[in-house]
Amino acid sequence: MNSSRKRKKAALYEQLRAATNSTAMNKASIIVDASKYIQELKQKVDTLNQDVGTSQNSSSPAQVTVETLERGFLISVLSEKNCPGLLVSILEAFEDLGLDVLDARVSCADSFQLEAVGGENQGEADSIDAQVVKQAVLQAIQNWSQSN
Repeated sequence: MNSSRKRKKAALYEQLRAATNSTAMNKASIIVDASKYIQELKQKVDTLNQDVGTSQNSSSPAQVTVETLERGFLISVLSEKNCPGLLVSILEAFEDLGLDVLDARVSCADSFQLEAVGGENQGEADSIDAQVVKQAVLQAIQNWSQSN
């Protein structure tokens, strides 16, 4: 084997050693360390893929924000896709909470957007807060999502 080829081979093993953080000095040990490193990387990829799958399954198809106003709430719902029937589910949640829709803007063309001002019924005053409204809307979205 000529010296140029030996140098290239030695350089290749040195690069492999550096890439895998191996402290081994002989070729067989470097290859074993590289194999272990590859297995660790495969496990990390599998774990990340599981995490991504879990977060996609648990994420809501819409973003919900609720702000407290002087008398009621400003509720915003945004989804990147059209959601037939979602408006009805959200309005039913408002009704269950005793919220009257005082003003609303809705767009259902290519995406779903709802911006509504909800005021509490007189008999229900001060009984709910923004977090309760948000949870009810998220639950309505989740129920709608499962039924579609």
